[in-house]
Amino acid sequence: MKSEIQIDNNAGVCQIDIEGTIGVPEEWQFDRPEARVATYEKFRDAVRRIAEIDASEVVVNIRSTGGDVNDALLIHDALTALSAHITTRCYGYTASAATIIAQAASPACREISANALYLIHTAVCATEGNAAELNGKLDLLRQTDARIAAVYAARSGRPAAEFETLMAENNGNGRWLSPEEAVAAGLADVVTDAAGHPAPSLTQNIARGWERLLVRIGLSAGEQLPADRDRNVLHTEGEERELLRRSAAAVRQAQQRIVPTQTRPREDPSYGDLVRTANQRAYSEDAKRLRNM
Repeated sequence: MKSEIQIDNNAGVCQIDIEGTIGVPEEWQFDRPEARVATYEKFRDAVRRIAEIDASEVVVNIRSTGGDVNDALLIHDALTALSAHITTRCYGYTASAATIIAQAASPACREISANALYLIHTAVCATEGNAAELNGKLDLLRQTDARIAAVYAARSGRPAAEFETLMAENNGNGRWLSPEEAVAAGLADVVTDAAGHPAPSLTQNIARGWERLLVRIGLSAGEQLPADRDRNVLHTEGEERELLRRSAAAVRQAQQRIVPTQTRPREDPSYGDLVRTANQRAYSEDAKRLRNM
């Protein structure tokens, strides 16, 4: 992928595309000028052009797996200094320093594609030197982690410690998040489809399925009932009223048939009565017949 920043200002909306590696140091630049990456030096000229046209709306499309934290912070600050309404949109694998730029959006305008993945992790560097020099680099890395977590926290309103914990997962390598997980973590605001529209949630998809089912069986999907009633989706409102009427009539009829419960004489011998054997009962019957003769 060609790494650069492109600006397209049409119809009052300024589109900024940030692609490829962000801010590889100058000594690491490629020999060919057209292969240079999205450094702050190049972005500063882009910001100047945006300020000159006084764009009221800026959309930043981010297709980058990260790069240099310093340039990412400078790009972030340059965007937040604009008076325009800013929307950031993340596509594909959005990771590392690219997620810092994504935090420059206006409130509730950090979008992430439904097909994207999102990664934040602790800062890394390559260095050499003696023990004192390495300790200095270690301190810089820790401060960088704290600064990155502060950017996430400031934008989301959540404690920085939450993001420090997320960055430190897997020995500091972080964990790839789904779009929904990124929103839940406070790193993005809304999941969008390929056209930039809010992607339906699972609940919305289920609701749409029910609506289609109701339409197929001839029921009104948009019919609203009072909140204090439970709606049976298998019946229309007229059918529901008829069922309630018939239920009330059945209750009245049942109430009219109610009579006191009648109990039969107790068949069990009372307490203290002798239980006679079959032979004793037979002798007693024979004696009664003889007396009546």
